[in-house]
Amino acid sequence: MRQIFLDTETTGLDPKTGDRIVEIGCVEMVNRRLTGRNLHLYLNPERPGSEEAIRIHGLTDEFLADKPKFREIADELVEYVRGAEVIIHNAGFDVGFLDAELRRVGQPRFAELAGGILDTLVMAREMFPGKANSLDALCRRLEVDNTHRHFHGALLDSNLLAEVYIRMTRGQNSLVIDEEKGSEEQVEQIDEEQAAIDLSTFVLPVLRAAEAEQAAHDKMLAELDKASGGKTIWRQVLAHGEKAVA
Repeated sequence: MRQIFLDTETTGLDPKTGDRIVEIGCVEMVNRRLTGRNLHLYLNPERPGSEEAIRIHGLTDEFLADKPKFREIADELVEYVRGAEVIIHNAGFDVGFLDAELRRVGQPRFAELAGGILDTLVMAREMFPGKANSLDALCRRLEVDNTHRHFHGALLDSNLLAEVYIRMTRGQNSLVIDEEKGSEEQVEQIDEEQAAIDLSTFVLPVLRAAEAEQAAHDKMLAELDKASGGKTIWRQVLAHGEKAVA
């Protein structure tokens, strides 16, 4: 399966008022492994950026002045994403801008080019209801290192999103380029070494709680029982067990 993690930076918040894309970052993953075949483009938006947007991504009008215009890179982007599942955090925002840019150059809507669009913000809200689910919040929650993220950057954020996605879908804990993965012989050797360990030779110590620790634990359970209105399952099981013994 070919998946593309995509992010954009823009001159403002609304393509309907003329805001444009200034940066596109795409990270390719095939069969849950990064390939290193990424796409990173800075664009001349042909209009000034808002102060708020520049404060967020740091891309000034002067920096973007000599960059290609969207129409000059449209074919490259279309061919890159064609047929792939595209994964975006808060997809409505980025797709809205991409559709506006594609419409200007006579290309189909983005959803017609991609093999599918997956919004990780929707995924996160289902997995962590009632919690903050920004990309930064997910990095903190899933222990993805984003300490180097001083500005929003499309390629940087796409790489972070790829790591977050892998952890959200309970896959491997980190992403590696294909060439770095171990050979089948190495994996088989590790399996053989692990199988050779006789676990019956290990003696595991039993650490019993001190009286003060047990008292603190009982107090916490009592508070949980009170807070739930007496609906804690372990109390019900215990009461049932005591009746059965009697």
